[in-house]
Amino acid sequence: MKNSPVVDDYPVMSPLELDSKLVREISGYVTEKIIAYLDSLPQQPVSDLEGADQLIADLTEALPESGEAFRNLIDRIFDQAVTKGYNSASPGYMAFIPGGGLIHSGFADLIGDAINRYVGVWVSAPGLVQIETNVIRWFCEMVGFPERAGGFLTTGGSLANFSALFTARRMKLPENFLSGIVYTSDQSHHSVMKAAILAGFPEANIRIIRTDPAFRIDIDLMMDQIRKDRREGLTPFAIVANAGSTNTGAVDDLDAIADLSERENLWLHVDAAYGGFFMLTMRGRQSLYGLDRADSITLDPHKGLFLPYGTGCLLVREQDALKKAHEIHAGYLPPMQDDPRRPDFCQISPELSRDFRGLRVWLPIKMHGIRAFRKTLEEKLDLVHWITERLESIEQLEIVARPQLSIVTFKVRSPGNDTQRSNDRTRALLERINSYRRVLLTGTWLEGIFVIRICVLSFRTHREQVQNCLNDIERACGEMDGNSEK
Repeated sequence: MKNSPVVDDYPVMSPLELDSKLVREISGYVTEKIIAYLDSLPQQPVSDLEGADQLIADLTEALPESGEAFRNLIDRIFDQAVTKGYNSASPGYMAFIPGGGLIHSGFADLIGDAINRYVGVWVSAPGLVQIETNVIRWFCEMVGFPERAGGFLTTGGSLANFSALFTARRMKLPENFLSGIVYTSDQSHHSVMKAAILAGFPEANIRIIRTDPAFRIDIDLMMDQIRKDRREGLTPFAIVANAGSTNTGAVDDLDAIADLSERENLWLHVDAAYGGFFMLTMRGRQSLYGLDRADSITLDPHKGLFLPYGTGCLLVREQDALKKAHEIHAGYLPPMQDDPRRPDFCQISPELSRDFRGLRVWLPIKMHGIRAFRKTLEEKLDLVHWITERLESIEQLEIVARPQLSIVTFKVRSPGNDTQRSNDRTRALLERINSYRRVLLTGTWLEGIFVIRICVLSFRTHREQVQNCLNDIERACGEMDGNSEK
């Protein structure tokens, strides 16, 4: 007789189970730490990397064999780990594309993680899947998609772009798809190139089309390239347009591109990760006119809806396309649904295992109503136009890209249009602005010109912080001029 494992010696409860008293104690302590952290955000430096090397050394540790008091661990997180780097939750954070991180979603994630219900298959949690389905339906309404549209929540725009191009490939190309060509602009996010490569295409199959002076894709050049590729026996099949580029917030002429896509039988994907939720505002709908004609759209709720990082979305005009692209069966899975109102997310997306992302979107929208989000986005549009007007009055500076949404870019003027000198002085100006640690701005390159970007998007950023930004820019310009005179 084989030896059987001895199980009677184990306790009734696992040592990993916490009793209710300890759960209350931990949750109370963590909550107080979070409140203190959020209350202190306006006073915290928006960027701090001084001593980061020592911090990493202090936090490097071996696998522990035994446990440690939870208060010590929580203190280590708040008092050490989060103290260095870019403070993206700060109201002064106007770098890259601000996230924000509504605390409501933190509570939603606590609930979702604690109940730990699986939502990849409808039958396993129909009520929770319905909550997430409601969120997708709301997003479809926001962008103007029809009732038959659908989609799923992702970790962010990169995976949404990947699934969009994979779906386009499956819908538009045969199994031997390597003649397929994707078109996008020189202002597209780098995830578009990565998505096409991950979807199986060589880098040479991705056509990067030049943009016009407003940094929107040149449609005539794209049409010429499509005709050229067809003559050479290639198969144009997809366009990726921008609805708010990362560099400048540029919005391509979506309506004209939709006309082109229909004429040429191409899949139109719009990367609206940053800009899509401006559809909630009247000015945003004007800038994004034609978005509703796309075949698929990337959205990032962790940008325009101010949610925590890790909350992206892909919408598709025809939900059935997602199923045709992603559906696969296995004997160990429960029965799947044929009713599109009861989605099995594992059949319309790449993931089988996934977290319950819908609650972190649903809870804040239900608590405040969409009007509060609309008003906040309108404030961001007003603020970026306000600071743009003030920047235009600073003699040393030149606006390079005016706001199409909530990003403005500028550079330092240089006598004789000396680009190298302008680039050097603009980089120096950026470093000086950020050295005051009240705001954080980032730079980028536009056709060989280095520019400074201001992106106003955080729900915590208001007139006071934008005024601070302007004051720091003016101060930095004055100090640079003073130094150059010496």
